[in-house]
Amino acid sequence: MTWLVVMLTGCQATKQFDVGTRPQFLISQLPDGELKEKLTSCLDKPIKRTRFSIGHRGAPLFYPEHTKESYIAAAKMGAGTLECDVTFTKDKALVCRHAQCDLHATTDILLQPKLASKCRQPFTPANPDSGKLASVQCCTSDITLAEFKQLKGKMDGVNTQATTVAGFVKGTPNWRTDLYASSGTLMTHSESIVLFKQLGVNMTPELKAPEVPMPFNGLSQSQLAQKMLDEYTEHDVSPSQVFPQSFSYQDIQYWIKYAPEFANHAVFLDAREAGEHFDSNKPSTWQPSIEDLVKNKVKIIAPPIWMLISEDKNGDIIPSQYALAAKRAGLKIVAWSLERSGPLANGGSWYYQSVKNAVKHDGDILRVLDILAKQIGVVAVFSDWPATTSFYASCMGIE
Repeated sequence: MTWLVVMLTGCQATKQFDVGTRPQFLISQLPDGELKEKLTSCLDKPIKRTRFSIGHRGAPLFYPEHTKESYIAAAKMGAGTLECDVTFTKDKALVCRHAQCDLHATTDILLQPKLASKCRQPFTPANPDSGKLASVQCCTSDITLAEFKQLKGKMDGVNTQATTVAGFVKGTPNWRTDLYASSGTLMTHSESIVLFKQLGVNMTPELKAPEVPMPFNGLSQSQLAQKMLDEYTEHDVSPSQVFPQSFSYQDIQYWIKYAPEFANHAVFLDAREAGEHFDSNKPSTWQPSIEDLVKNKVKIIAPPIWMLISEDKNGDIIPSQYALAAKRAGLKIVAWSLERSGPLANGGSWYYQSVKNAVKHDGDILRVLDILAKQIGVVAVFSDWPATTSFYASCMGIE
């Protein structure tokens, strides 16, 4: 497949992006109607790069997440924004990993005995007789930057039934692939900035919650929040191109107060759904409230997809009360994460839990995306395969 074709017109180079065959596959599963007709009409049209399409950890449906290869693939599918989840090593260097303690699941650290010996929790095999699952925990804070750079990325997943390390690391879900996972290049946060500049995309770093006590070797949480933004300044990246994210309301408030040049683009990753009694259709269960967020100068919120949609009496997918309230309040909304649930034939798993009776097949990805864009007005969507969001946005004329 040709991912990127550069055509010269006079002296001007114009990039064309290739989204492959997946959009056609998803469209084929849609019922006949206006949406299917519109999307079908766009199958042979050029794809534009769009900020509506965010590469969630790159393109981890096929490529090891947060690797150079994954990022390049996402950019070549037309993603206008790429994400580096930011955590730190033992010597306080910032690196791209989804969680501080996921190295055993997303890299080959367990296959490198010298580095594996540094993991905070060594590998313990599964015990079939007792039913005990295999366990291990390896964190970026267990190793130095130099050691981190010796690792290779792999597809996220482990086999907790395994009795050996070799078996444990072979945990890729059967709806993903190891075809492109032989040599994933891990990246520091600084390296991701350089790459993203070369690719011509916007940047959305997520400051991950530390899994070690803070301060860590003298590094406080506020210093960490500032250090992440400082690296963009060091690379001469305009704050207008940076959308810093965090699940921590404390981090968001720090940026609003101490980094005003980045504050308008700060993204509050909404984890209020973790509350025991949260209901996306009952405002009394939303703490802090939508009004409190606006009062405290939050501009952009990013909830999971299921918080934004609901089912009506007829079993149709509609915007949730949460989505409508956020829209009325003038908050910009970013949704996460498309193409992360595997096949949707069984209701779509966690990301579609609020509409599980309405989700029947993979074509429903496009139905949900259409509702997010047209009825809710989300400004961007994270996707594990940004070809889908890039295609949709290009077809619908979303810049």
